[in-house]
Amino acid sequence: MTSPVPAGGARRIFIDKQSPKPYHALVQTSEAVRATAADAGLERTLVELVNLRVSQINGCAYCLHVHTRAALRAGDTPERLGVLAAWRETELFTPAERAALALAEATTAAADTAAQDAACTAARDVLTDDQIAAVIWVAVTINAFNRVSIMSGHPVRPEPAR
Repeated sequence: MTSPVPAGGARRIFIDKQSPKPYHALVQTSEAVRATAADAGLERTLVELVNLRVSQINGCAYCLHVHTRAALRAGDTPERLGVLAAWRETELFTPAERAALALAEATTAAADTAAQDAACTAARDVLTDDQIAAVIWVAVTINAFNRVSIMSGHPVRPEPAR
């Protein structure tokens, strides 16, 4: 199955449809990571902030669409989501959220070991080891979904008016 031709692009293969077994394994991984995050005491809003920040960095429109709706359903506000890309410049995020966002960015920029060291050190002040591991797993997993959606050219379509 191929997707429509994206603006200025070539036909893409929906790799999740073309090879469903690896995609379903990724979905199962995501479910395990979500449970791990909950077991570690991480709020759903924090998990969705990580999903959104990683998707912003990677430029994944489809995942931004999905996780913006999920964040709002989890109780986050349009105000916070609107400034997420500049989270360091606001006072709208808790210390735990700030630590998680730094970890998410460091996980996404895998070559920046200095940022990884700084993020891990700072996170230890406000997150448990279980929470740090869960945040990193959330970032790893959404990075994988970002690549699936980007390489597949998953479209974001307007939602019908209600």
